[in-house]
Amino acid sequence: MLVPAPRGELTYALLNALHAGPQATAEQYGKLDDAASLTLAGSTDVLRNDDLQLALFLLYELHYSGLNGIDPDLEWQPELIRVRRRLEAAFEAALRQAVPVPAAPAPVAEQVAETLFKLADDDDGPSVSRFIARHATEEQLREFLILRSVYQLREADPHSWAIPRLAVGRAKAALVEIQADEYGGGRPERMHSALFARTMAGLGLDTEYGCYLDRIPALVLASSNAMSLFGLNRRLRGCIAGHLAAFEMTSSIPNSFYARGFKRAGYGPEVTFYFDEHVEADAVHEQIAARDLAGGLAEAEPELLEDILFGAATVLTLDALQGGEQLAAWKEGRSALRETSSSRFGTQALDAAAAAAGVPA
Repeated sequence: MLVPAPRGELTYALLNALHAGPQATAEQYGKLDDAASLTLAGSTDVLRNDDLQLALFLLYELHYSGLNGIDPDLEWQPELIRVRRRLEAAFEAALRQAVPVPAAPAPVAEQVAETLFKLADDDDGPSVSRFIARHATEEQLREFLILRSVYQLREADPHSWAIPRLAVGRAKAALVEIQADEYGGGRPERMHSALFARTMAGLGLDTEYGCYLDRIPALVLASSNAMSLFGLNRRLRGCIAGHLAAFEMTSSIPNSFYARGFKRAGYGPEVTFYFDEHVEADAVHEQIAARDLAGGLAEAEPELLEDILFGAATVLTLDALQGGEQLAAWKEGRSALRETSSSRFGTQALDAAAAAAGVPA
């Protein structure tokens, strides 16, 4: 992934350490620890903290495709793992405080599925999809794709962390069935990430992963970080299963509205196929995810039921927060994208710091 500009003391210190690679000094890691402490102590809203969410996103990215020019050995660098654990502990605490979780049913697959469907049906968050269908301008359609690209250009990857974390059985088989479709059933051109890239290209957008990261607000990063938090920690395997279930259960109808909005703007199948594909696929996936994945896991490991519900509710809560800010901006005639900063935390400052330390920028 392309490396973005820092957004504050924390990401400034993190990027300096990452650029230094295995030669990073104790002083550099000390500054990173100090910056993490100051950021955590001074943050009143972890979910909207640009500096913290970007730092966590970059640390997670080391476990995905990596960062351009950054030594891959840093994936398991102890000082970086320690900082990541501190940040994700604060992030998880913030999520558990912000996300309302429904009362748990009996750990029976059908009852778990009914609870999840009711949770999705009762969701009354702001509808970005209906705004897209009826009102979105050409520029707002582009912004919508840019905001979604953080997840969609690597669609399914965060949830795939759960595959080796589930025991052989009904839940694991269901997860693999869903993920196989997400990855195109063995056809690379049908991978959902590839279909989304085709949609972006149809509107003249760059499809290289991370190229718009500087414009992505903290709440969008928080949505991505929640998936990585749940997927990369085995103790949270119930959360990632519930997250995927709610993700699939709240996808089919919105995608039909997205398709309608792009067709209204004059775009044809080359652009809208991604959304049309999800209308059909996710209508099937939601049943498998609710009953076999989430319900099957609750039956096999009843102690995970609370986390399954928490993971599902997290999807709805973060979507509502993010959608509310996005729609508020558009209705006020503003961009929903983040304004880039010209402060000392811009790329020129980072390049200068890296050069002074004798490391590549």
